[in-house]
Amino acid sequence: MAKFPSEDWFGAVAQVFNADESYQGAGGGHCNCTAGLVVEDAAEAVEDVFVLTFEGMVCSGGVQADEAALEAVDFYMHMPRSDWREMLEDIRRHGRATENHTLNSLDLERDDGLSTSKHGDQYREDLFFRYNQTLQFYFDASARVKTAFS
Repeated sequence: MAKFPSEDWFGAVAQVFNADESYQGAGGGHCNCTAGLVVEDAAEAVEDVFVLTFEGMVCSGGVQADEAALEAVDFYMHMPRSDWREMLEDIRRHGRATENHTLNSLDLERDDGLSTSKHGDQYREDLFFRYNQTLQFYFDASARVKTAFS
């Protein structure tokens, strides 16, 4: 069982995502970006940072990083640990994100959005929206990964 968040967890999800052709169609497909993922504590302070790399139809998984690494990613998604867990548990229950648990709906619900950057380059920030369905498929693949939470 892989613990979220960890390199093992992101790697296990990447294996499922990369091996299943159904995640590469219907709005998914080629995705070329580096995406940061920030898990915040209850006070919205950065607790864990991971960098995911997508190249073509493949995700190489997530590498744990420090907050300085967010300067180099195209964009990063940030939520409190409890919100990440709620999203992933919804995906596990339903096999995919439903209703208010999709990346798109989570972005729209938040005053400051789900996705942002440290560099302010709007072209690179826009990659979150351009590749949103592929990113969603990646997280939906977590339904097939036994996950523990800290």
